[in-house]
Amino acid sequence: MLSTIVAFAKPQVLQKVSIHQNDLELIFDSDYDKKAIRYFALDNPPRKVFDIPNTILSNKINKVIKTPKCNEIRVSQYRPNIVRVVIETSRPYHTRTYRPLFDSNIYCIPLPKYKSKPKPKTSKTKIHHKRAKKPKEIIKDSYIMPTKYSKDLIVIDPGHGGHDSGAIGGGKMEKNLVLQIAKRVESELKKLGYRVYLTRRSDRFLKLSQRTRVADKKDAKVFVSIHANSVPKRARNRAYGIETYFLQKTRDAKSQRIAARENAAVLKGAKTKLSKKVIIDSVLNGPKIVESNKLAIDVQRHMIYYLRQHYKGVKDGGVRPAPFYVLVGASRPSILVEVGYISHYKERRRLFSPTYQKYLAKGIAKGIDRYLKNRKKELGL
Repeated sequence: MLSTIVAFAKPQVLQKVSIHQNDLELIFDSDYDKKAIRYFALDNPPRKVFDIPNTILSNKINKVIKTPKCNEIRVSQYRPNIVRVVIETSRPYHTRTYRPLFDSNIYCIPLPKYKSKPKPKTSKTKIHHKRAKKPKEIIKDSYIMPTKYSKDLIVIDPGHGGHDSGAIGGGKMEKNLVLQIAKRVESELKKLGYRVYLTRRSDRFLKLSQRTRVADKKDAKVFVSIHANSVPKRARNRAYGIETYFLQKTRDAKSQRIAARENAAVLKGAKTKLSKKVIIDSVLNGPKIVESNKLAIDVQRHMIYYLRQHYKGVKDGGVRPAPFYVLVGASRPSILVEVGYISHYKERRRLFSPTYQKYLAKGIAKGIDRYLKNRKKELGL
């Protein structure tokens, strides 16, 4: 058992860094976990930064790499167990890292297609003046950049509304919270070039049929329902975190409990027997479930990424399957996001903060964008 722990803790070695066919190739001595690599972008000058955990540098690596496509590429042992790769360019560019199909020890970072132009020299006085005037930006994630205008439509469903307040905590109502977040998601998606349809823009209740079929009627690419979680008083200090659900049967007690609470509200006035038949048929629809799962993973990952850049203690509740009736009707990828627990004092305060909502909405929008771009690449579009 001790030998297993030691083997697991042993760092991998970054053996070689080179440029091949306009890609920066990082070659490790063993397989690496791509998801563990942390990526962010910085401005002035534009830099893409990759932090690779549990890794040490080989002594043979050239730590400064020159190429006409970049101002400079730097590789360093940033911390005892973290290798940092910095790609400095003359202007921001879009890149999508990948791992070659049969080389699980190689990490590829595409470089710009254009030649880098050095920035004009500026006097120290002017630089000081600009820095004093413009506030420093902590981290700006630019690895998903809006390209040309997209005609793709996204349907966002703010849960509850009207007489159905949803969960209540500290005098705050779920129906108001999710509408605020949905409008922010709409704004972020429009920045990325998408058309957006909200199932409700005011405090009104929608029947199940009004929510579930709108994505098909509008020919939307995806359907995202936004909710907030809650637990009984005895568990309020323990339960918190962000979770994303996709439609599928499950034996998980927690997922069943949350689905039952949400379903109780949305099924008012619906033909329950018919709804149960529809949900069974929908669960058996394999392709939709697979794509919904992928969408849920991208959205969950991006929400956590953006929030953790600015807030401590953000809990990743993960991606879970659950039988949510609101996801049944749309015959396209559909997910339900539980943005946090309105019953938890600290998380409730954050959820009603405009700044927290901004990063949460940005994560949802960027996750949707990433999923759709991956999907188009899979289909060769």
